[in-house]
Amino acid sequence: MAEINYIRNGDYLIPDLRLTPEEQTPIGKYGRMRREYLRKNNPVLFSSLSLSGKLWPHLSEIDAAAVSRMDGLMTQFAAQNGATEALKAQNPMAWTQLMNSLQAQAEEIVLQELVFS
Repeated sequence: MAEINYIRNGDYLIPDLRLTPEEQTPIGKYGRMRREYLRKNNPVLFSSLSLSGKLWPHLSEIDAAAVSRMDGLMTQFAAQNGATEALKAQNPMAWTQLMNSLQAQAEEIVLQELVFS
């Protein structure tokens, strides 16, 4: 059992409660989106993760998984839809339009699977 320290404040003894410091590694776009989603839509889980010191590792894990999934989906979608270097050289605007469309599709999948679940 953890020892509880007290601080004297006038005639009262107040528990000196402190959270263990979390290692706050930088998180990316998807980690920040996950944090906002949890804060607004699942405050119980958000508080639980915060108080246990597991929020930042969770956000970092979600961000890494989302980036990895995006890379895999973009590679797969580009191969399926013919987004090749030849198309890029022939018609750069069509290639850009196709890649933007594929990125939006991949991001929608990642958001539903990892961030908003």
